[in-house]
Amino acid sequence: MRTRRLGLGTVFAVPAVLFVLSLIGLVGALLADGAWDGIGAALLALAVATAIGARLRGPGRPHH
Repeated sequence: MRTRRLGLGTVFAVPAVLFVLSLIGLVGALLADGAWDGIGAALLALAVATAIGARLRGPGRPHH
């Protein structure tokens, strides 16, 4: 099995997007009421769901 080298941008792209979406959800839910509460919860849950999915998939498996 051959190991592929990944660039810095490739390694941190998904965590950076998850960070930004989580931050938007957190700030939106804290500062606004109504729909922002649901949107904020969904954006925060997205990071948790992504982590659980990655953990269940395991290392070395393709993400097709």
